[in-house]
Amino acid sequence: MILSAPARQLARRLDVLARLTDEPGRITRTFLSPAMRQANALVGGWMHDSGLAVHEDSTGNLIGRLESARPLAKTLLLGSHLDTVRDAGRFDGPLGVVLPIMALGELRRRGIELPFAVEVLGFSEEEGVRFARAYLGSKGYSGQLRATDLSFKDIKGVSVRQALETFNNAKFARPKPAHRPADLLGYLEVHIEQGPVLESERLAVGVVSAIAGQTRGQLIFRGKSGHAGTTPMALRRDALAGAAELVLFAERLAQQHVPLVATVGTLSIAPGAPNVIPGEVKLSLDVRHPRDAARRTALARLLAHAEQIARRRKLTCEWKVTQDNGAVACSPRLSGVLSQSVGSIQKRARSLVSGAGHDAVVMSVLTPVAMLFVRCREGLSHHPDEFASPADLEVALHVTIDFLERMARLHSA
Repeated sequence: MILSAPARQLARRLDVLARLTDEPGRITRTFLSPAMRQANALVGGWMHDSGLAVHEDSTGNLIGRLESARPLAKTLLLGSHLDTVRDAGRFDGPLGVVLPIMALGELRRRGIELPFAVEVLGFSEEEGVRFARAYLGSKGYSGQLRATDLSFKDIKGVSVRQALETFNNAKFARPKPAHRPADLLGYLEVHIEQGPVLESERLAVGVVSAIAGQTRGQLIFRGKSGHAGTTPMALRRDALAGAAELVLFAERLAQQHVPLVATVGTLSIAPGAPNVIPGEVKLSLDVRHPRDAARRTALARLLAHAEQIARRRKLTCEWKVTQDNGAVACSPRLSGVLSQSVGSIQKRARSLVSGAGHDAVVMSVLTPVAMLFVRCREGLSHHPDEFASPADLEVALHVTIDFLERMARLHSA
């Protein structure tokens, strides 16, 4: 397949963006870090080249706006996030920012004017790496930042509020929504699938029908530290042994209730010495399901089991929610237009549910949302080997251009 010039440029730009990192040798960009500032400057330049007016908001989001010649025109939002997990791939997030820039640039080259304004959004934080608090960027843009969000601290003890005040060089006030819902047409996010369905069905792209609900939090088991050589096994209050029980229970529960997924991704053990019984363990717990009732039921079972473990082992157990998002249904209207675009380019418009969370979850409170998934090799994501082929990027780019043109025809009257 011979790629178009815009598709080749899209692939090159993703490669260039991947070089901006806070950790040499691997891709890591976290909220308001030096690499994130460099990314905003680089991508902002690309926005400018495509005719967009560019600025950053008080939450560090990069915003490129293309005005409409029509007075009182509504605005269509397109975007994703520019931050990454640690040791990331180059597509998760940035694809959904760079691709719309290329699509608007191509429409400009063809002399096509849209009857609505467009904003391309590069959200400053989605992954929750620095503060263990996800969606800070889209929450700021949509006016959903809360005092609890601002109070979270990174490993250096810097709070979200302090980081934002340093970024803005001013006292931080929680922002209002960037737009009134009545002034918006919707939000489209292009993202790699992060799963194996499209690859298994030999499809380049698919249309997301819904995003699974997610609860994420921290569970703390507390026991009593003691000498590993002199404390009899029967007298131990080993916090790590209790945590290990819960990890395996979470795995079994999810295996028995597909499509439930439950993940313990981090463990922090204190005092953390090889000859000391662990007295405290902090673990992350992430529970997801397409149906909110099923997710809540599973979480209740997990927390009840944690309490049972604690009582039996003479531990204490504490649970703190850090993120709770209900399942989100994508807009039938926007998804219908997107499916028409996919059908015109790929012939078949496959519908699928996203098990991963996205900025679209937060944006759905502000405006209707739609998502386009792009095939990724082996469904791999959050990994250096994450890969979407240039040919599939080409398809996604054409679908996005076609979507914008269809939206223009719908709103041209």
